[in-house]
Amino acid sequence: MYAGAAIAVDLFGHATPAGVAWLRCLGAAVVLVAWRRPPRVAWRGRRLLLACVFGVVTAGMNVLFYEAIARLPLGTAVALEFAGPVVVAAVGSRTRRDVLALLLVAAGVVAIADVQLSGSALGVLFALGAAAAWAAYILIGKRVANDGDGIDSLAIGFAAATVLLSPLAFGTGELWSSPRMLALGIGVGVLSTVVPYALDQVVLRRLGQARFAVLLALLPVTAGVTGFLLLHQVPSLPEAAGTLAVVAGVALRRRETPSRPSPEPPG
Repeated sequence: MYAGAAIAVDLFGHATPAGVAWLRCLGAAVVLVAWRRPPRVAWRGRRLLLACVFGVVTAGMNVLFYEAIARLPLGTAVALEFAGPVVVAAVGSRTRRDVLALLLVAAGVVAIADVQLSGSALGVLFALGAAAAWAAYILIGKRVANDGDGIDSLAIGFAAATVLLSPLAFGTGELWSSPRMLALGIGVGVLSTVVPYALDQVVLRRLGQARFAVLLALLPVTAGVTGFLLLHQVPSLPEAAGTLAVVAGVALRRRETPSRPSPEPPG
């Protein structure tokens, strides 16, 4: 996922952030539909409607986040976006121990991201919009995962989102003149969408929404470790303290009984 994000940032100089997000959606849709070949039952009724909503919300989250990081420092945008899963986890909390775990995670995310309230007000609004979309992604994703084959629904959802958000393609004009940049744009869809979101569907079938949301807070920790190993970025003291706070919060979070998934539909 972070390799895909790095490629996307490089493409911002040749296309609009929303255009890159749409190309990411297109790449994901093509790969997922070709891979899964969803059965006819997945293209009808309630499953189709739920898949389309899920795809549009997820693609919208990507568009909002790309627009945010085009206007705000990446750390600020990431910290603001994490308000989404933290709120979902807070709603699912039942004990003081859960609340303490969430406070540790929230404090750790803020410390790691080194939040600075700088940048444009529009950028802040985009980041908060991405946070709301991320919360919706968790809630709808759980229903998609339990309603049938989540990855099939993901394929249909991204196909629908690609069509509905097609006006954003006007911001990708320069990329189509370069096979290399176009391939990189499609690659963003594979690295940042197909692989992590497919894994999300597997995890969501086995964990509750609250626990899944807390585990998402490990993302900035993963970014810090990746930066240290691949980019030789040594974390500052606040970043190291934030990492420890996030790990402590995840460790403190009590075990939940996994939700029992709905039976797989025939076909």
